[in-house]
Amino acid sequence: MTAPTHQLPADRTPEPAGHLPAPRDRAPEPANPGPTAPPSPAADPTRWPDIVTRPRASRVTSRLRTALAERIVRRALARLPLRARLAGAEDIGLGGPLMDIRDPDAFFARIGASGLIGFGESYMAGEWDAPDLVAVLTVLADNPAGLVPAPLQRLRPLWALRRPAAQLNTPEGSRDNISHHYDLSNELFALFLDETLSYSSAVFRSLPATQALLPAAQHRKIDRLLDAAGVGEGTRLLEIGTGWGELAVRAAARGARVVSVTLSAEQRELARTRIREAGFQDRVDIRLCDYRQVTGDYDAIVSVEMIEAVGEEFWPVYFRTLDRLLAPGGRVALQAITMPDDRLRASRSTYTWIHKYIFPGGLLPSTEAIERVTTGHTRLRTVRRTGYGAHYAETLRLWRERFTERSAEVDALGFDAVFRRMWTFYLAYSEAGFRSGYLDVQQLLLTREPNHRETP
Repeated sequence: MTAPTHQLPADRTPEPAGHLPAPRDRAPEPANPGPTAPPSPAADPTRWPDIVTRPRASRVTSRLRTALAERIVRRALARLPLRARLAGAEDIGLGGPLMDIRDPDAFFARIGASGLIGFGESYMAGEWDAPDLVAVLTVLADNPAGLVPAPLQRLRPLWALRRPAAQLNTPEGSRDNISHHYDLSNELFALFLDETLSYSSAVFRSLPATQALLPAAQHRKIDRLLDAAGVGEGTRLLEIGTGWGELAVRAAARGARVVSVTLSAEQRELARTRIREAGFQDRVDIRLCDYRQVTGDYDAIVSVEMIEAVGEEFWPVYFRTLDRLLAPGGRVALQAITMPDDRLRASRSTYTWIHKYIFPGGLLPSTEAIERVTTGHTRLRTVRRTGYGAHYAETLRLWRERFTERSAEVDALGFDAVFRRMWTFYLAYSEAGFRSGYLDVQQLLLTREPNHRETP
C-alpha cells in the first residue's frame, strides 16, 4: 500500500527512520491524545530524530530552499479546491476541505529541506492537520502534475532524493525491508484488521462498505484469486507472501497442498498457529525464505500485493521465477497495486516518505511495466485483468477508522503519539491515492504461452 511518490526539492542525504516500536513491556503514555493530536514535546529524539529536530535555517542554501518551497506551495495551494489556513490568520485556495497549517515556518522549512518527505514529517510533528485528512490528501493526489511547475519537474533528477542502496531488494535487503514493516507487532495489525487478518484490498458486493462486511469481502477477494488460478482438490499451490495465513487456510479447505513463503518471522509464527488451529497443518507448509529460493513445480501460483515489495531491478527475476516454478498448463493469479506508467517513469528512483517510514524498497508497478517485463523476460502473458481501486479505498477507510477507535490499545502496545500520527497519515495517504484514481488495485491472471512441450 503506497501513495503517490512525486515530491518537491530536497538537499540532504536520507537518514534512517527512527520509528521502531518501544519495547512491549513499556508503560503506556498516561493519557491518549488521539491519533491526530500533536505529539508530545517529549517525543523521543532517538526514535524520531527528523520529527523532533526541525531543518536548520542558518545555512544560506536552507533559507533559499525554504523561500522557494513557500513560493511553490503557496502558488499550488492557491489553485486547488481546498482551504489552506496559515497560523489561523491567512487562507489560501479556492475553497474546500480545510488544511490547518499551524506552524507555517516549520511547514515550509521541512518541504524546502526534503519535499514530500518533509510534508509528511510536518504532519507527524503536528505542524499541520486537517479535520478531514483524506479529503485534503485526495485533492493533492488529484493534481500531481500541477503541484510543481513544469521547469522544476524537468529538473527532477537534480533535486530528488535517491533511494538508499541499503533498501535494494537483494535477498538480504528484502529480509530487512519486510521486517521493517511486517515485524512491527502482530498485535498492532490485529487491532485494525478484521478477523481474517487480511492486509490487502477486500472485494465488496457493493459500496460503501461497513466493518461487518469486511471479513466476507476479504474471503471474496481470496476466492476470486483461487478460482482464477484453478485451485481445487489436489492442486499443488505456491503462495508468495504468506500474510497471516488466511489464503493458505482457504486453499487447503479446497483440498490443495500449499507451500507458502514469507520473509516475516512474526507473520510466519502466527500463520502457523492459525493453520494448526484450522486443522490444516498436514496440507500447508509455511517456509521462511525468499521467493528466489523456491524450487519445485506448482499447478498454481498466487501472490497478493507482494510485487510492490520486489523492486524494479528485480521484476524480471520475479517473473522469471514464476515462469520457472509453474507446471505445464498452470496458472498465476496476482493481486497488485498499480500506478500510471508516466508517473512510474518519473518517480521510479525517488526516495519518498513511504520509503523512509513505511515500506523501504517498495515500488508500485504499472500494468504497462508488467506487460513489458513478462513479454521481454518470460513466456507468461496476462489473459485477464480486473480493477478494484474503489474497493481498496473503502478497505483503507475501515482500517483507518478502526485504528483511530482503538488508539488507546495502540498506546498500550508501546507505540507513541508520533507513531500514531505516522500510521494515520499512511492509511489516509493511501486511501486518497485510490479515491483520486491515481492508484488502482488489480487481480491479474497469467498463463504461459505454449511451446513444443506443451499442448495449446
